Amino acid sequence: MRSAKFTKKILIVDDLRPIVEEEKNILSRSGFSIFTATSGEEALKIHRAEKVDLIISDLNMPGMGGDELCSVIKRDDSLKNVSIIIICFNKKSEIEKCEACGANSFITKPIKPEELFRKVSGFLDAPEREGLRVLVKVTVKGAFKTDFFFSTSQNISTSGILLETDKVLAKGDTITCSFFLNSKQITTDGEVMRVVKKLSDSYNYGVRFIDIAYHSKAPIEEFI
Repeated sequence: MRSAKFTKKILIVDDLRPIVEEEKNILSRSGFSIFTATSGEEALKIHRAEKVDLIISDLNMPGMGGDELCSVIKRDDSLKNVSIIIICFNKKSEIEKCEACGANSFITKPIKPEELFRKVSGFLDAPEREGLRVLVKVTVKGAFKTDFFFSTSQNISTSGILLETDKVLAKGDTITCSFFLNSKQITTDGEVMRVVKKLSDSYNYGVRFIDIAYHSKAPIEEFI
C-alpha cells in the first residue's frame, strides 16, 4: 500500500465557497491545503504567493471575472503551471468564454457533487506523484434507499481499501467505491470488515473488495 505525505494546494474563489463546503471539508481532511479568495484579484495574489495546484473559480465575478483571471495566469510563465476549473451557467456564450480563456475544464451550474469529485480527482492525480491521498465516492446500498458520500484514502491494495470519513458505517455493510488512479476510474463493490473510531469525530473503515474486475486491478497494481 502507498501512503501520502505531501500536500497539494487548492484555491476556491468567490461565492463557490458555500457550494463546495462539504467537498472542501473532505479535501482538507485529505491533506490538501485549501485557500479561499473573495475576488479574482485576491485569487491572483494568493496564487502568486502560494503557487497552488488547482483553482476553482466562478466565471462571473465583480471586477476580474474567472475568464480574465485564467487568461492572466495562463499568459504568465511563473503562474501558468496550475489547473483551472471555471464554474458557469449552461449557456453557449459562457462556455465559449471558458474555452477561449484557456481553462482546463468547466462545470455548469447547478454543480453536481459527482462531477466536481471527478474533475478534482482527475486534476490532482498524476502517475509521477509520490504518495497520494485519493478521493473516493462511496455508495451505501441499503434495504430502503441508496445513499452516497465522499471519503478519502491513503491506503489502497488490490484486495481492499482503508477509508477515512466522518460518516457512520457498520461492519458487514456492502458499499460501492469509485475513485481515480493515474486518471483511470475504478469502481468496485466492497464489504466493511473493520471499524475504527478515531479521537476526532471520524472513522477508519477497512473495506475488502468483492470480485474486483481484472481491468480494475491493473491500475491499482501500477499505483502501489
